[in-house]
Amino acid sequence: MDRDSGYPGRPPSCSGGCRHRGWASGHPHVTPTKDGPAGDSNHTEDCETIDESPPLEPLTLRDGLSPVIDTPDALQAYARAIEQGSGPVALDAERASGYRYSMRAYLIQVRRAGAGTALIDPIAVPDQTPLNDAMGEAEWILHAATQDLPCLEEVGLRPRALFDTEVAGRLLGRERVSLAALVASELGFELEKGHGATDWSKRPLSTGQLTYAALDVEVLVELRNALHAELLATDRWDIASEEFEHLRGFQPKDRGPEPWRRLSGMHKLRSPRQWALARGLWQERDAIAQRTDTAPGRLIPDSAIVAAVVADPADAPGLLTAKGFHGRAARKYRDRWWAALERARSLPEDQWPVRPARSDGPPPARSWSDKDPAAAERLAAAREWMDHLVESWGVAPEIILTPDLMRRLCWDPPAPVTDDSIRAYLAAGEARAWQIELCTPGLVKALTGVET
Repeated sequence: MDRDSGYPGRPPSCSGGCRHRGWASGHPHVTPTKDGPAGDSNHTEDCETIDESPPLEPLTLRDGLSPVIDTPDALQAYARAIEQGSGPVALDAERASGYRYSMRAYLIQVRRAGAGTALIDPIAVPDQTPLNDAMGEAEWILHAATQDLPCLEEVGLRPRALFDTEVAGRLLGRERVSLAALVASELGFELEKGHGATDWSKRPLSTGQLTYAALDVEVLVELRNALHAELLATDRWDIASEEFEHLRGFQPKDRGPEPWRRLSGMHKLRSPRQWALARGLWQERDAIAQRTDTAPGRLIPDSAIVAAVVADPADAPGLLTAKGFHGRAARKYRDRWWAALERARSLPEDQWPVRPARSDGPPPARSWSDKDPAAAERLAAAREWMDHLVESWGVAPEIILTPDLMRRLCWDPPAPVTDDSIRAYLAAGEARAWQIELCTPGLVKALTGVET
């Protein structure tokens, strides 16, 4: 886990104690915050005070570092300890997404009162059913659960109750919700930096890596308790519970029928023939990456595929002169890259990719005033309503309702606009019950100008 990053699009708390709030994009359950930018530095003058508070105490392991569990017998022994332990169970997982094709877990960290912390190697012990059974109905504590739930499910770990500390922080209006930021703000400890982006698939893992990983669950229970107390005090515990229950059913989005279209730099390719070449190279890279379990970008980056298509080389040696088309994998698989280009070139025109269909969503909001002035007025009214709600709740707007769902509703509202039709629309858009209850009256008024 890279716990140094903050909530993308939201600046850190200022040293003078003031807090900025801004509009961020994305769904509270989708936007990853273990990785990404730490925030921005656009502080106003009254925020630029010198932080004279003492440095935070570095978090250390209370019980020292335990040996990695890498045998079924050792897992069974720890499962028995978990079963005899008490309270919620803190979990985390380390993947190697920047190095490997798969999103599998390469290390699983678990901690429970009475059982201590375990570092489990799921490559050596791929069946974690004994641990799952031992946890039973106990609440899991995860940070940014959507990042870890899929890889934990792969090895047989499925929560029956869940608390996500990142989601809790967002519901409480925290500007920074990385694990490091929350541990600092709520508990006053500094988490060690330095290993979040390392290759967790390598063996053996270093003592530094293992310590870093163990610290991720060292105070998750204490963090959960602090956030839980505030959720209760602010009457947001029921809302949080609904969000956590919704999270238990999380499934990552399918890549879709044409994932190659998400190549970075595709906008530089204008013709169907170029799209065919890009598709051919992307598919070849994906096949090699999957077979060798290597992150595709470590073979050749997206920019190299786009550059090769633009260069349209005449032979295989010329391919390696394209910008970014270098390195060991570029040379090792040169003939395969070239064969992929040649196959794409030989395709008849009726097999070239066509221009993608327009999205079923609304056009960019900036064009609404020209395309549909009434829709633009609805959106302006809805945004004004949302601004007031955000101010009173002290949270990012996407916590209350996803921006995409609100835009879709304003562009093409149900007819007639009533409490019932708006409730049904929001439910179909996967809004939770609390969001529907909170948003329906304001949206009906924004869309019709009539109070309900």
